[in-house]
Amino acid sequence: MTMRSVPIVDRVTDAFFALDTGFRFTYLNERAETLLERSREELIGRVMWDEFPQTVETQFPDGFHRAMDEQVPVSFEIYHMPLETWFEARAYPSTTGLSVYMRDVTERKAQETTLAQHAAVVEAVHDAVVTLDRNREIVTINGATESILGAERSAIVGEHVETLTELAGIDDQHAVDIGRAITDVDVRNADRRQLELPYVGPEGDDRMAEFRFVPIEDNTATVAAVVRDVTDRHEYDRVVTSLHEITRWLLESDDPEEICAISVHAGSDLLDLPISGVWLLEEERGYLEPVAGTAGAHDEFGGLPRFNAGEGVVWDVFEAGEVELFDDLESVDGLYNPETTLGSEIIAPIGTHGVLMTGSLDPHWFDETDVDLISTLVENTRAALDRAEREQVLRDRTTELERQTERLEAVADVLSSDLQRQLEAVADALEDDRADEWEFPLAEDTVETTLDRTEGLVDDIREFARNASRVGARSRLRLESAIADAVSESRLDETAVIVDGPAVLRADPDRFSHLLETAFDSAVARAEGDVTVRIGLVGFDDDGSRGFFLLDDAAKIPPNAHDRVLDPTADDETAIDGLGLALVRAIAEAHDWECTVTNGDAGTRIEFRDVTTLERRLE
Repeated sequence: MTMRSVPIVDRVTDAFFALDTGFRFTYLNERAETLLERSREELIGRVMWDEFPQTVETQFPDGFHRAMDEQVPVSFEIYHMPLETWFEARAYPSTTGLSVYMRDVTERKAQETTLAQHAAVVEAVHDAVVTLDRNREIVTINGATESILGAERSAIVGEHVETLTELAGIDDQHAVDIGRAITDVDVRNADRRQLELPYVGPEGDDRMAEFRFVPIEDNTATVAAVVRDVTDRHEYDRVVTSLHEITRWLLESDDPEEICAISVHAGSDLLDLPISGVWLLEEERGYLEPVAGTAGAHDEFGGLPRFNAGEGVVWDVFEAGEVELFDDLESVDGLYNPETTLGSEIIAPIGTHGVLMTGSLDPHWFDETDVDLISTLVENTRAALDRAEREQVLRDRTTELERQTERLEAVADVLSSDLQRQLEAVADALEDDRADEWEFPLAEDTVETTLDRTEGLVDDIREFARNASRVGARSRLRLESAIADAVSESRLDETAVIVDGPAVLRADPDRFSHLLETAFDSAVARAEGDVTVRIGLVGFDDDGSRGFFLLDDAAKIPPNAHDRVLDPTADDETAIDGLGLALVRAIAEAHDWECTVTNGDAGTRIEFRDVTTLERRLE
């Protein structure tokens, strides 16, 4: 180095120093003095490795020896710890030594680190990220873009953006929309643009993507496109919308079985749940009864089972009241059928009405989205069943009120007709007054008997009216004892009753006795001579509804009058004095029993069902 060159080197902003072939300092500029924290006078003529032994463990020795030995320029980057600064060192060899320049590249290194971090983030995200230059050519893509398009990065980078739309199967009109969005962002007509468009996945399946375009500041790229596959979200929104439409169908029905069928088939069609069924609680017997199922469920199992209390996880989930997802049924204890072919299932209680269950032959088939959608479906189904139940109660009440009104009107007719007939008989007798000998010319009855019958009619009316309220306290009664008490108060001979076997039940003692007494009197009224009444139990041997029957051998009530005799009537040919079997029916219904009249082999059979407290008693 000549002295003429010194002023020029001193004026450069890079640190500069010169070394001879022995690696002794021959020159340093001011920037080098500042960097090395030593003056020229201290360093010129001294060996670099002796003055700065810490550099021996860095890239300096290898780089400088290579430049000197091979007479080639070398460059490398090094971090200066005391200054917390990155430098780029460049060494240029000559026959007399080395000229070394050191440039501060801390800012560039920071930018490169930031860019590397950003690149790592972009590469790690699941969204496709594409950058474009002003010519709409692809500058970079990430791995997610390769996955979404099913194409290698080398076949995409450098190509026009149209390559992406072609690979994604985007139609021409939507490709034009993408081009407009890119232009708007590139020329700053908009800070961002967002589109939701269909595309074709790498497997040839129809999918939906959300495109977001934003401006970027880069040496080459000007626009970044972020593409997110929103097929699942789009499908979820579609299903939720459809479920709201199905809710309308559910609420239009008032038939619980139809509601359950709509629910099951909605799950099959909308949620792709081919193996599904709904069970409703049979409240009287306390089990879950299958009422609706998909064809897939019937094909797989040949029918749906009934679940009794405590049988399997279905009953447990129903009692708990919370939706449960079972990912792998092989690991679940307490299954109703441990040999089931199902691999996973979701059980969803429909309030207190029952459960909806859906299954798959594969384990881990369902996810939380399925749980959410099924929860929505069963909640809508519960609301529909609640509504149907309320409307059924209202209809039943309306029907019962109409029926009560009709029966009370009929009671009034009976009361006026029978009382009129009895009072006319007394009046006729009183008018037939003979001067020499007075008596009531009533064929077989006395005034006392007539008035007793009138009083009994009033008692019947009072008893019948009690049906509008409720029965009194129920007691445990022996059937044969109650029968004996009723016979003693009736017109039936004590020897005319045959009881098949002993039994017990719970009933209002007074009203139950009145029921039996009235039934016995009805048989006597229809008999032309002696009458026998047989009493037996039903529903124990045929698993039907429990109850008992009274079978008499009096004149049969005609089949076309079986229903009419259970309602109060005054002008029917089957009518007798008082309310007769209408009172029997009223007392039975006050106990929540069902009363029917049919013909037996020899006479009339009165049957009472739904007597849930009736039990056989051992002798």
